[in-house]
Amino acid sequence: MNEYDWHKIKELAITWVKEASNQLKASLEETIHVETKSSPDDLVTEMDRKIEQYFLQKIQMNFPNHAFLGEEGISSEEFDNRDTIWIIDPIDGTTNFVHQQYNFAICVAVYHKGEGKVGIIYDVMNDELFHAVAGQGAFRNEERLESLAPVKVDKAIIGLNARWLLYKGKAFQPIVVDLVRQVRGVRSYGSAALEMAYVASGRLDGYISLRLSPWDFAAALVLLNEVGGCYSTFYGEPLAILKASSVFVGKPQFHDVVIRKFVQKELNS
Repeated sequence: MNEYDWHKIKELAITWVKEASNQLKASLEETIHVETKSSPDDLVTEMDRKIEQYFLQKIQMNFPNHAFLGEEGISSEEFDNRDTIWIIDPIDGTTNFVHQQYNFAICVAVYHKGEGKVGIIYDVMNDELFHAVAGQGAFRNEERLESLAPVKVDKAIIGLNARWLLYKGKAFQPIVVDLVRQVRGVRSYGSAALEMAYVASGRLDGYISLRLSPWDFAAALVLLNEVGGCYSTFYGEPLAILKASSVFVGKPQFHDVVIRKFVQKELNS
């Protein structure tokens, strides 16, 4: 296969995603071994590692010149020197996977020379596939997603983990509290990738996290590019695709107003 035929690469990746999802569904019938990573609520299972290894083997077999970056610590050596990199989250929403067996996703992104070419976010239990190839539109299953329309702050629904409201003494805390007071509603689904896919599909107007890793947001950025969505760090800076940072994605007008009215105002006061 041509390693730069992004549409065919996306279709091949989707077949891998569907196979990986079958493995995850089957595992729910068994006892899942759960460990913690950085904190008691930062969970990892043997399935996270198994699915990541599955993707690594598929990519190495089909695209030996491509690099690989995964959540569970697997990365190709010297990936900075390769033009194309796959960024994989085997289970986005592991806590949901463990506790609810619902609202978790498999995420696959392919970047070439720093530009997002393929983005896939698959809601395993809802069988809902968000996917895009750069310049070819974004889709939910077979339905093409429409360009995002502006929304005013007081009519906006945002995705936000409530824990970010509790960090008193942090510069972002009063900004987030003020924003929450003024939007129409706040939701938390427990999967950053799904919440950003919901922004791309119009179900949410914005999503904020004060810390995410590349595998959390890489696929979503490809989707957002195709529908006119905006994204940056919470402070309005460009996102670096290979670095962890805060992330704020939103509909066009909403994103700009929040940065200007809430973030910059508070930081300059």
